[in-house]
Amino acid sequence: MRPVSFTLNGKPTRVTVDETRPLLWVLRDDLGLTGTKFGCGQASCGSCTVVVNNQAVRSCVTAIGDVEGKQVLTIEGLERNGQLHPIQQAFVKYAAFQCGYCTPGMIMEAYAFLLKNPKATRAAIIKAMDQHLCRCGAHVRIVQAIETVASGTVKGGAR
Repeated sequence: MRPVSFTLNGKPTRVTVDETRPLLWVLRDDLGLTGTKFGCGQASCGSCTVVVNNQAVRSCVTAIGDVEGKQVLTIEGLERNGQLHPIQQAFVKYAAFQCGYCTPGMIMEAYAFLLKNPKATRAAIIKAMDQHLCRCGAHVRIVQAIETVASGTVKGGAR
């Protein structure tokens, strides 16, 4: 057990835990941020995706010690002052979810992707989201939502 310090959703955070413990469980169990979901535990489904230093990472296989001194952003950190982020707004507008279980991971992946590719093409979006599983079959609406942010239809883009 050792202290691990990082910035979480814009706020300095320090936890004393086993540094090999998965970030997912620290977020959910220790910090009460349950928006990040457990899916497969093997980095295959994308449900646990968070953003670390502007990169999408699978928190189920990322040790808490690996985020020492870094910026971690979860689905809870996207909204600002009661306003949904444009990617969240687009997911709502296009009903880009059904059961919603995979949605936080999808949104976080899309957010990180759009930071690097703010004017992404449909083909690039599909490729970027290919490793996220949605059993409900909302992929068409998910891609449409991300496309609207990339095209500027939903104002604000990735901030």
